[in-house]
Amino acid sequence: VQLQASGGGLVQVGGSLRLSCTASRNIFSFKRMSWYRQTPRKQREYVADVIANGNTGYADSVKGRFTISRDNIKRTLFLQMGSLKPEDTAAYYCNAVLGTVIIWGQGTHVTVSS
Repeated sequence: VQLQASGGGLVQVGGSLRLSCTASRNIFSFKRMSWYRQTPRKQREYVADVIANGNTGYADSVKGRFTISRDNIKRTLFLQMGSLKPEDTAAYYCNAVLGTVIIWGQGTHVTVSS
């Protein structure tokens, strides 16, 4: 199984972006799908997740600004990001839990300029 992340780019403070993470197979059996982010100065940190029943969770730093969703038909995980801040600048990674295996996608980079 492979995860392909996309949608990163350069955006101004206060702007929006939508990240996508498309799987190479159906995602119905993925127990949990998540977004993490990493900068050169920080360890990879949790951003948001969605579990199979649709329940979602968010890091305090993004709560109210980001929305995670999954489209099982399109085999895609989304992260709608709004009210972006410079501290949101990072490489964003998606992952999925399949049984006991954790699968990571490659990163997509987001730069928020002031």
